[in-house]
Amino acid sequence: MEIKGEVTDIIYQNEINNYTIAVFETEEEETTIVGYLPFVKSGDTLKVIGRFVEHKEYGIQFKVDTFEKLMPETLGALEKYLARGDIKGIGEATAKKIIKKFGEDTINIFKFEPERLSEIKGISKSKAIEMAESFLENWEVWQIVGFLEKFGIGAENAKRVYDLLGINAIEQIEANPYILIDIARGVDFKQIDKMALDLGINYDNQKRVESGIKYALIKATYNGNSCVIKENLIGFVITLLDVTTENIEDNLISLKAKDEIIIDKRDGVEWIYLENFYKVEQEIALRLARLDKAPNMKEIKNIEEALKKIEKKSDIELSEKQIEAIKAINKNNVTIITGGPGTGKTTIIKTIIDLYEERKKKVVLAAPTGRAAKKMTEATGKEASTLHRLLCIGKLDDEGIYSKHSDYQGEPIDADLIVVDELSMVDMFLMNYLLNCIYQGTKLILVGDIDQLPSVGPGVVLKDLINSDVINTVKLDKIFRQAAKSKIVLNAHRVNNGLEFIKKGDADLEDDTKQDFFFIKQNSTDKIIQEVISLSTGRLEKYGNYDFFKNIQILTPTKKGPLGTKELNRELQSVLNPNFEGLPEKTSGGVLYRVGDRIMQIKNNYDMTWEKENTEKPEIGTGVFNGEIGTITEIDEKEKVVKIKFDDEKVAWYEYADLEQIEHSYAITIHKAQRK
Repeated sequence: MEIKGEVTDIIYQNEINNYTIAVFETEEEETTIVGYLPFVKSGDTLKVIGRFVEHKEYGIQFKVDTFEKLMPETLGALEKYLARGDIKGIGEATAKKIIKKFGEDTINIFKFEPERLSEIKGISKSKAIEMAESFLENWEVWQIVGFLEKFGIGAENAKRVYDLLGINAIEQIEANPYILIDIARGVDFKQIDKMALDLGINYDNQKRVESGIKYALIKATYNGNSCVIKENLIGFVITLLDVTTENIEDNLISLKAKDEIIIDKRDGVEWIYLENFYKVEQEIALRLARLDKAPNMKEIKNIEEALKKIEKKSDIELSEKQIEAIKAINKNNVTIITGGPGTGKTTIIKTIIDLYEERKKKVVLAAPTGRAAKKMTEATGKEASTLHRLLCIGKLDDEGIYSKHSDYQGEPIDADLIVVDELSMVDMFLMNYLLNCIYQGTKLILVGDIDQLPSVGPGVVLKDLINSDVINTVKLDKIFRQAAKSKIVLNAHRVNNGLEFIKKGDADLEDDTKQDFFFIKQNSTDKIIQEVISLSTGRLEKYGNYDFFKNIQILTPTKKGPLGTKELNRELQSVLNPNFEGLPEKTSGGVLYRVGDRIMQIKNNYDMTWEKENTEKPEIGTGVFNGEIGTITEIDEKEKVVKIKFDDEKVAWYEYADLEQIEHSYAITIHKAQRK
């Protein structure tokens, strides 16, 4: 739907991503518009494209998908626009004089006869030219949003392009469309390449080949890689651009000479990096080394005696490896603790907390995801935070986090000792931000299991740090007796060692080993589905108090296919949450949602308002993030909203139009499980 009108008031505008709520006046009515509206101010005339939605609290709003700025269409609107101070040298009084003098010809005067502005008393010819130039500069800015849409760059990113290229952005892009590869993440390379070829650029043009190389390196980062083997890179670019190996080799040399890529030769293999990725790896190494070599100001004297007191107080007996780990933490500023499940990592963390808090030291706990932080809190009894919240980077999108242009420095962490759990899920950029926020003299403990899935973002930080042999590392390999009663723990270690699963009836199983692991071999798709349904609907009850909605999660490698998340979610919803009572339902994007459905947020929404209801003092905040899981508790057909309660007790209302941000989570992909 398309409507035209004037922005009469800005109610709210996010300075970082330009999300805007504004009063919008059309010829017929006044309404509220919401969306990403860079460059928009009160007094602007817009053509907005989107749809009307109904907000539970604020009523009918127009949700903007795209927009175009228009020249004011009435003299009153034009005077208001000129008077607001954006045009150099023009205030309210001058705006009134210009409109009175030139009336309907005002815009043409600015564009084609700017010297005539000097006909107004008090405006010199030089000042008239300056006013007209300022007017035209503003007009150039207006055109950028619409122009960039053809490259798949939305309004929320248009300001970034403008900030980097200025008012001549369109001319620069038309002269060299490949410039967008350098400044905008996620652009459609094929569209850019087609435009360039249509403009007459040759297949072997230097700009084209260099951009193809950089695009290939960027694409590799989406799969978690910080660099690419040279031969593999050349093969991809040949397929992408249909050019020769020699041409690519020449352009690799050119990019290296311009410091846009780094070629790093290790063990006879050439690795190609984008310059900023290489620099981040360097910064991580330098910052860790600097932190580790700083004076050890938090060392505990007589650590053996202190440990004996803790053991007696907590009624625990630490193993030799655990004592070794704690002594290493005491002796070093940076320590890595690694080991599989059941090897005692949590006991070490709890002991460290007790040791340092007894000495009035501040201990801060953090993890990369909300679920990991919650698990850390439950295991230690001390509040843990996500790294994004700790570092105050929740409002930075991927463009800010991964860009070499970002000047974000983070918030210094007030702590004597910082413990980061599940480090295997931390990518190189998040690690760099963390290190940038740690004071010299603070102790840093990095905890994780290198056999877990690597980070979604680029880099395998934990594995690389351990393999470097530079940071003091304690490897825990003994499974504690209590953990060894779990077949899950036992089999996790056996898989890592290349051994077969322990099965029921094996001689080396103790009588009290938990029956918490089952391996069911099936080759039939239909039978696998029936097994999943059976295990989800009561078959496991004799082995424990397993309720699907509280402590069962189905994981599968893919989204598509009969055993992918889409089909499994449909099957599981039908048996686990049938709508026998005729409660309201809502279909969105071909998916049927019901009260009681388990759902997952699938994109970051920094502006979603939530509240925690069951607290002494209601807590209100904003932000629901990719990977958070919750339950639909209400569907209000009258208000056209869906109420979702997330696992951390926060409650949010989703308009029907917002349901594209969620999907069922009876079954989720293994990739998505990392975000939980």
